[in-house]
Amino acid sequence: MTAYVDTSILAAYYCPEPLSSAAEHALRNLSSPMISDLTLVEFASAISRKVREKTFSRESAVQLMTQFEPHLAEGYYKVLALKARDYHLAHSWLGQLTGTLRTLDALHLAVAQTAEISILTADRRLAAEARRLGVSVRLLTTRRME
Repeated sequence: MTAYVDTSILAAYYCPEPLSSAAEHALRNLSSPMISDLTLVEFASAISRKVREKTFSRESAVQLMTQFEPHLAEGYYKVLALKARDYHLAHSWLGQLTGTLRTLDALHLAVAQTAEISILTADRRLAAEARRLGVSVRLLTTRRME
């Protein structure tokens, strides 16, 4: 099974938090976890935010990034490039002027939709928007998957 892995799942997997165990279980059950260039940027931003908010020390953040980098280099994640069609689809969804879709979430959903795969997320709002737009989604909670 494959899925597009949202940044919320990566953050839970690499950063100790209540969803960490569920995120690890979900990732281990994927044969080919997919992310995008956008996920890489958002993951770095999430780690940076944890340092700014003093949730993590700079040293802990560097250690987390050091764990993530080999997984990328070894091909654990397949990195999908955002294409013009992804931007066009995200734009059309945002142009509907309904729902609570955010810009970067629209792009994540568009990548998953155009790749014809489910998106795996821990973000309830993103999951609700995916359902509204007809994008296949699996929501990870502390009770595993919904």
